[in-house]
Order: sequence, then C-alpha cells, then structure tokens
Amino acid sequence: MHGMPVGILMKGMMEDHNSIPGLEWLGGDGESRKSPPRLSPKSIVYVGLRDVDAAERSIIRKLGIKAYTMHDIDHYGIGRIMDMTLKYLLKDDPNRPLHLSYDIDAVDPTQAPATGTTVRGGLTFREAHFVAEIVARSGALASAEMVELNPTLSDGKGAQETVDLGLQILTSLMGKSII
Repeated sequence: MHGMPVGILMKGMMEDHNSIPGLEWLGGDGESRKSPPRLSPKSIVYVGLRDVDAAERSIIRKLGIKAYTMHDIDHYGIGRIMDMTLKYLLKDDPNRPLHLSYDIDAVDPTQAPATGTTVRGGLTFREAHFVAEIVARSGALASAEMVELNPTLSDGKGAQETVDLGLQILTSLMGKSII
C-alpha cells in the first residue's frame, strides 16, 4: 500500500482520481476543482530493486523512472550508486528537499526477516546503513519513512533483529555515523 500514493500522484499514471472510491476529493473535475499537485517521474529513484513484476517494470520504463537494481549495486558498488542517485536528484536544484521512503524489504531477509516481501539477494547490513548515511550527509534530507517493517511476520529473534536494524537505519538518517 505504501507505493500507491506515489502511483496515484505520479504524472502520467492516473489522471481521473474520481474513479477511485474515497479519492474523489483529489478530483479536478473541470473548473470547480483544481487538479492535485503531481509528482514528476524525474523526482524518484529506486535503489536496490530485485523482484519487479512485469507491470511495474513496464511503468518504470514508460515513465523513465531512474532505477538501480541489485545487479547495478553488485557492478558499481553502493557508494557509486548513491553518488549517481544524489547527483541525479539534486542536479537541477541542489537545495531541493528530499524525502526517503526506506523499504526494509530492500535489505536481505537474513538481516531483516520481519517484512512481507522476503527476497534473497538484498542489501547487506552495511549497504543498508550506507544508503541512510549518505543521504543524511547530503544535507538535503527533509523527511523519511520506514516501511514494510512488520514484527508479526517473523519469530521473536527475527522480529527483534528487523526492528533493531530499522531503528539503526533511522538513526543513520538522522545523522548518526561511525565517526
């Protein structure tokens, strides 16, 4: 569900919000209501993709959304991927605020098992922290959220490991670093 607001507000995705029950207020039904603000596909970068269905892949390509897969991370390293990500997002306006939606299922399930979508081959413990640390250091981070962390989806030890990792990542987003 956390990705649906992005899809609903993305330019080029859903133009008629009136077709979704409960979202009529987003409308834009002629002159009586203004259309809602739209997110540009150029304002989003996905990092660490590894399990993308055909429809999602098609949308990412059609809208030109920048996306780095785990293959890209293996090839370039997380440091270079994050440098390219931040350069891309900040190229037109280096002072623009960034929002980070940190999906814990981007992390390998051996490190974060308490999530709804466990797919092997995700970010390592250090890569997961690096993403948060480098975005915090950019000075552009304005807001962040941790999503898909669900302690009820793992045993006690796995739930605690995932919660602990999530809290550590959030503290890294707030500026905690090794030195």
